Amino acid sequence: MFDLKWLYELIIVVYCLSLIGYFIDFIQNNRKANRAAFWLLSMVWVLQTFFLLGQTLLESHFPIVTIYDGLYFYAWILVTFSLILNRLFRIDFFIFFTNVLGFFMMMLHIFTRAQYDATEKAMRLVSELLATHITLAIISYGFFTFSCIFSFMYIFQYRLLKEKKWNKRLLRLGDLGKLDTFSYVAVILGVPLLLIAIILGLVWGYTSGDEFYWYDSKTLGSFVVLLIYLIYLFLRVVKGYQGRTMAFYNTGAFLFLLVNFFLFSSLSNFHF
Repeated sequence: MFDLKWLYELIIVVYCLSLIGYFIDFIQNNRKANRAAFWLLSMVWVLQTFFLLGQTLLESHFPIVTIYDGLYFYAWILVTFSLILNRLFRIDFFIFFTNVLGFFMMMLHIFTRAQYDATEKAMRLVSELLATHITLAIISYGFFTFSCIFSFMYIFQYRLLKEKKWNKRLLRLGDLGKLDTFSYVAVILGVPLLLIAIILGLVWGYTSGDEFYWYDSKTLGSFVVLLIYLIYLFLRVVKGYQGRTMAFYNTGAFLFLLVNFFLFSSLSNFHF
């Protein structure tokens, strides 16, 4: 099964890109992002179907005998029906939430099957997915850092304008509207990456041999960080808040992110 490790990796990468596209459309009502996400998800379905048919031919039966194979088939079903519904009814938000669940099932299938097989290739794939979990989390933190920097520049620029300090520094900081937009876009990119990283981390935690605790400080802290930035997007998109209010909120959010990264990590039972 894990002889086609490259195929699993390709499916995961394309699936992640599709989720990011659907999330951007979910927040911004971006039709270009929606179309790109749909075709990426279609590619996921083609790759999943290819693998499913290959396993059927190799094992001479439909691979749903074990719970591990059942998880893969369940993920395939979710992708299949979400694509059909998307073409027939255009229920975009339903597609996004369905495929977050489908991605979770796909990861659960990979980790549990790898634990069951215990082959060198299987365990190497699990190690790579764990590395992906860490990498995506750090990249998302990078986007949140950029967002905070833009917010800080916004606050500083706003103060200079209010005090009517017209100088070269004011011009070099940039336009208030652009700073606000750049900060917002950075959060939009960081949130889905953190969501995917958390999904990978949760699945790995449950299927690895290490002890996993829901009440672990870093685990809870990561959920809180995600929730804080989701509230940021809610206030921005639904409530219409922008400008200085969101800049201060974003700065506070980043301060908690730093607490989670440095303090909660040191208190965690299984994080570094």
